[in-house]
Order: sequence, then C-alpha cells, then structure tokens
Amino acid sequence: MPSDYLRKILNARVYDLAVETPLDFAPNLSARIGNPLYLKREDMQPVFSFKLRGAYNKIARLPAEKLARGVICASAGNHAQGVAMSAAHLGCRAVIVMPVTTPAIKVEAVRKRGGEVVLAGESYDEAHTRARELEQAEKLTFVHPFDDPDVIAGQGTIGMEILRQRILREHRDISAVFVAIGGGGLAAGVAAYIKAVRPETRVIGVETFDADAMKRSIAAGERVRLAQVGLFADGTAVQFVGEETFRLCRELLDDIVLVDTDAACAAIKDVFEDTRSILEPSGALAIAGAKEYARQHQLREKTLVAVASGANTNFDRLRFVAERAEIGEQREAVLAVTLPERPGAYREFVSLIGAHSITEFNYRYHSQVEAHVYVGIQVANRAESRALVQTLQARGYSTFDLSEDETAKLHVRHMVGGRAPQVRDGGMRELVYRFEFPERPGALMNFLKQMSGDWNISLFHYRNHGADTGRVLVGMQVPPTEMAEFQRFLETLGYPSWDESENPVYQLFLG
Repeated sequence: MPSDYLRKILNARVYDLAVETPLDFAPNLSARIGNPLYLKREDMQPVFSFKLRGAYNKIARLPAEKLARGVICASAGNHAQGVAMSAAHLGCRAVIVMPVTTPAIKVEAVRKRGGEVVLAGESYDEAHTRARELEQAEKLTFVHPFDDPDVIAGQGTIGMEILRQRILREHRDISAVFVAIGGGGLAAGVAAYIKAVRPETRVIGVETFDADAMKRSIAAGERVRLAQVGLFADGTAVQFVGEETFRLCRELLDDIVLVDTDAACAAIKDVFEDTRSILEPSGALAIAGAKEYARQHQLREKTLVAVASGANTNFDRLRFVAERAEIGEQREAVLAVTLPERPGAYREFVSLIGAHSITEFNYRYHSQVEAHVYVGIQVANRAESRALVQTLQARGYSTFDLSEDETAKLHVRHMVGGRAPQVRDGGMRELVYRFEFPERPGALMNFLKQMSGDWNISLFHYRNHGADTGRVLVGMQVPPTEMAEFQRFLETLGYPSWDESENPVYQLFLG
C-alpha cells in the first residue's frame, strides 16, 4: 500500500551521498508543447543517475555484520556505479559482476569508484546468475537494481522532492509526473509517494515500444517476460519486471505511454536546447513520454514534470541521436519519390517542394523511363509531411513516406543506387533481413558459422551507432528447397531479425 511506502520514503537514508536535485523549467519545450514542463534533474547526481538513491538506501540500512562482509550486484550501467560509490562511502566491499561485453569505459568507471569488477557471461542474465553464485559462496548481500523495498523507497525520495519543490515555488497543481520504466523501481517509488500525498496527481510510466514489459504485464494481469528487447535505450532494456515493482505499478500508475527511438532522440535534443546538458536515451524517455502524452490527450496549460533520470551516454552514440532527432521531432520527412527520366523533371520536383529545405538527396539513374530518389525534407510537423506527399502524388509522382521505416533510416539511405540483377541467377531469390548483432568481437563470425555455406551473401550493410548493438542489413541467396533450413537458422541464431524482402524501399533502391 502507498501508506507503507510513505513511511519508508520519509525515513530513507539517501542524503548522506545523494543530493536534492533541482526542478528546472524547460522554456523552449514548454512553449512547443503548450504546457509548462519541469525537468527533475537526476542527471545532476554525483553518478549522473537516480540509481544512487536506491543503492545507498539499501546498503546504508544493512546490519553491521552484513555491511562488514560486503555487497554484490549485477549491472553494466548506472546501478553498478551507484552501488560502488555507496559502498565506498560506507567503507564496505562491493563486488560488481558485469557482462564480458561491457564497454571498457564503463568497467573503468566502476573500478574508479572502488568496485571490484568481475566479468562474467555475455548478457545481463548470465552476469546475474554469476552474481547470485558469488553471493552465496562469499556470503555477500545482493543489491537488486529495482525489485527491493529499500531500493524502491530510495527512488521514491524523488517524488517527495518534486512535490515539496513545487509547493515552495508556486501553488499550481501538478497535473502529471512522467517516469521512465525499466524494471520499475523508479516508477514504483515515485508513484508510491505521490499517490499517498497527492492522489489527484497522475503518475505516468514511459517505455519504448521494443521494451514494454511493464505495460504488457499490467495488461495481462501478471508479469510477462519479453523474448527480446531493443537496446538503444539500454538503461531501460529489461525483459522481466520485478515482482514488487509490478505489484506497485499495477496498483498506482495511471497510465503507461510508449515512445520510439526517434522520439527519445528528439527528447535528448530538446533537453540540450533548454539546459545544454546531454541525457542518455533512457534518461530522456520521460521527456519523450510527456510530449507524446500531451499530444495524444491534447493537453493545454497543464503543469507537467518529467524525471530526467540519467546522463551516462557513450559519446559515439551522439551522431545517431543527431541523425534521428529531427525525425523524432517530426521536423523532417523522409520520402522515396519516383521521377520521370526526362529533362526538367528534377526542377519541377524541387518547385513542388517549395520553401521546404532539402536535408538529404540521394539519386542514381535507374532506367530510360524513371528514376528513384531518396530525399529528406524539413517540415513543421507530420501534418505538413502528409500534405507534401499528397501534393506530389497529385502531380503524378509516386511517393512513399519512409519517416517510420527503420530499414530506410538505418541502412538504405547509405546504400542508394546499388543494384545486382544477377542475384536471381539460378532461380534463387534474394532474401533481405535486418538483424541486431551484439556489439562484441566474434558476433559476425558466429553469424557466418551458423549460416549454410551454400547461401551466398549478396548484400551487407553495417554502421556503428555507438550503441551496445550493431544494426545490420543482409541479403542472402537461398535456394527455394532450403527455406525450412533457413528458418531453423533464424531460430537458432539468437539475434533479433526482421524480414525486409518485401519492404518497398528495398524494392525501389536495391531490389
């Protein structure tokens, strides 16, 4: 019940180490969405993430004998740094089990905070299993990243600060508070406090479409384990939410809104424009959710708060964020347009675009009859994008809006013009699949070893996005008699995959 957690939150021990972060008004973003939006700046914690609160509250409450033996956790991200810093402050041993695939920069960050790093397994689940083994063998105390009442209570102090800071500053009621959901500890803690003190304030969880374990679990009435999750927002890429966090979120959350990768990138840019700070993708989810919720419900002049939950991002990832932010903000339309191959066609096409700026233009001669172009165009919003498509189609230009097409945005924009008619030689069809590879040595070799030696790779595109996963587009020539074997290959490979063989952008530019 909220009242049980209210007592825990009020008595949480977080301020020995964590700080009370500011509640900052976001003027540019507020003006754009038509609602006053405040950012709860958890990116300003000493470890640049809210995770310090829960970790410290858990460890600080341990009996002296357990504290003397030490603590252990499994994490490759913000929780690892929170546990390491908390333990160091309390003079306690901290063992941090991290997957062997963890980037070196994250491993060193934990070591610098005093954590003993153990590298084990290639995934979080394998690292978690090893941590549990070490917990028993060395009689350590396991610090769960989210499914623990003391951790939840520590995160709940964020909700306490939000209400207190708003009351001290102004007397306008908060309409809704938005929080990102991974395992659910942050959402459960914030909701527990706010619903106990101000039940009329809505608490909205935010997940990505490809990591929506909490939303699916609440809809099903029981915890649902996802077969796979998208890893761009890696801090919230959780396949199975906590038992206690599920109970609290099902009871207390008013809604959960889903956003995509482009929306997260746009939110990172929004926060940068207002604060000159750069959030990590998971840290920006609540802002993306506030924007989407305000749009869906046509909110106007409602006071909204979004928890900016973290800023531990890889620098290399920023080029992907910059590339996708305009699309996420719906300020760029990505179109495939078929032009007649005749003099003046290009000039006529540009005249139809009018005052819109062209952000990207890819073209290659196709035939004596027509040409396909891949073009990016600045627009004010999706309505303007749709109107532009209708204008082009009305003038006889076959036009596809690719703004929501992952294959187009991730791969084909970098490959326009490449064709190979001979891929159908011998009656074999070119199958085109999009894969997500774990970003680690040996991932491609594993793919090639499992693939039949009789299947020729006819297309391959990979681009590093600074993330923990690589995105690959592969074309393969597979004899019709071997389709059953190909399906077994996909099932045993273990990499998320999507069939793009009928994708219109592939047919236009590469097929």
